Amino acid sequence: MSHYDTLIIGGRYFDGTGTASRIAHLAVHEGRVARVFEEKPDLALASRVIDASGCWVTPGFLDTHTHYDAELLVSPALSESVRHGVTTVLIGSCSLSMVCSEAEDASDIFTRVETVPREKVLPILQAHKSWSTPKQWVDFIRDHPLGPNVISFLGHSDLRTAVMGLHRATDREVKPTAQEQQQMENLLEEALKEGFLGLSTMCLKWDKVDGDREWSKSLPSTYARWHEVSRLNRLLRRYDRVHQGAPNAANPLQVTQYLRETLGWLRKPLKTTLIAMIDLKGNRAVRPMASLVSRIANSFGGNFRWQLLPTPFTVYADGMDIVLFEEFGAGEMALDLRDQLERNELLKDEEYRRKFRKFYREKLSPRVWQRDFGDAIILDCPDKSVVGQNFAELALERGVHVVDFFLDMVVTHGRALRWYTVVGNHRKDRLRKMVAHPDALITFSDAGAHIRNMAFYNLPLRFLKLVLESHDEGKPVMSLERAVHRLTGEQADWFNIDAGHIREGDRADITVLDPKGLNQNLESVEWADMENFGLERMVNRVPGCVKHVLINGRPAVTNGNLEPDLGKCTGFGHFLQAGYRSGG
Repeated sequence: MSHYDTLIIGGRYFDGTGTASRIAHLAVHEGRVARVFEEKPDLALASRVIDASGCWVTPGFLDTHTHYDAELLVSPALSESVRHGVTTVLIGSCSLSMVCSEAEDASDIFTRVETVPREKVLPILQAHKSWSTPKQWVDFIRDHPLGPNVISFLGHSDLRTAVMGLHRATDREVKPTAQEQQQMENLLEEALKEGFLGLSTMCLKWDKVDGDREWSKSLPSTYARWHEVSRLNRLLRRYDRVHQGAPNAANPLQVTQYLRETLGWLRKPLKTTLIAMIDLKGNRAVRPMASLVSRIANSFGGNFRWQLLPTPFTVYADGMDIVLFEEFGAGEMALDLRDQLERNELLKDEEYRRKFRKFYREKLSPRVWQRDFGDAIILDCPDKSVVGQNFAELALERGVHVVDFFLDMVVTHGRALRWYTVVGNHRKDRLRKMVAHPDALITFSDAGAHIRNMAFYNLPLRFLKLVLESHDEGKPVMSLERAVHRLTGEQADWFNIDAGHIREGDRADITVLDPKGLNQNLESVEWADMENFGLERMVNRVPGCVKHVLINGRPAVTNGNLEPDLGKCTGFGHFLQAGYRSGG
């Protein structure tokens, strides 16, 4: 009779704490790491044996910034993350949970911001959303056939809309009444008691509402006065939970409000994580400023972390359909027009073009995009002669201003004009320094969102490759054990959840990967079906790298292939409550 469900034999064992790795053998039983053997055990002790020779055996990776909120309802396997070794995903980011607000409201605050079509998301919510409180949502998730484990923030835009209504929640002149403020606090407290990680907010003005009712207004969270947010933060402190936020890029000093909240002078510090530490091409001051802010916060008793994408920030666009254009007036004017013919008339207007050229020249204003069409490469176009070239060189050949050339191309080809640019994290030496920063969380994949604009589903593998390359060059930025720790135990400990380690007694969320599989282009993208959405999205594929994934001790990936039961039956992932820890 078998003593264990699975034995993992002969792999290089990383326990998720950052301590030295070694060759060891793991026994898994009833969803837990039952034993770590130093000597090879009798293989007859288990009903299933994985030969991990030459592989790394690590805790399953955490992806702590995704937007799987809608996809989770109809495709709970979340296979695009699990295939890359991710066993825990965080949803409810950027103020956008789908917990408290009505189906149409939840859809409208999500779809334009995260560029997942409203005509796909709204029917899903209308068909499946039967909850309106955090407890009801948790009850649903606990019975849902999750692939990976799920952790969640309660989104402030969701909360505000549910209490105030979408119209009032997006009116700058309206403050919540005392009763509405109390109702928001009651719902947040219910969420914290149910195990939500905390609250996510948004101050970035270019994230816009979809639908016909409040089209193109900024997200509800951006209309809140800081007093409203500060009241909610009191609850986060009381329960030792997390505030996730995004400062207003047009007002860099606004980050001081978050700083004031995180500091622990005469009170408990507030755990705070912000978007994002990044080496922007268009604003090189962001990276050193972020480092200074976190150093100040944590030196004076705060508990502050930046989110950091550990790879070049490459974004793709179809014509003008990309959120980067929301950050300046001329781009915003065009994106506010949904009718293509009406938009084309605007793009052909000379007065509009003068405005666009003016914004394009303003290189010193706060921005994410570097506003350089010479750094934007055409990937596809009905006119194949332009493919592979940048807009600036093509404009120069034709003797026209690059803005005019770009707008002419958009008018002529619309969304059939596909191009890309890299907005940041392009300098490998700077990136290596950033990923070693103690105040950074290695995250921000945005998995499940921007389905035609970006694909960072394999973020953990990209980070491991970055570190492994530094070792191969004789200039290691950190130990391999520390790298695994940054993707697993470090984040699990900071968020205070039962994940990220595979010591005896810990959850058996385990990834077995072949490090030789990291020696391929991990930044390449391809297209795949978005299950149950009836469309395609950009994804990553890394054949030969992740061999096996166990979630709750159950095989989710075997020999590089997804198990057919993943996302179809319960027993894999769980809703992980913040503050609940067990095991090793």
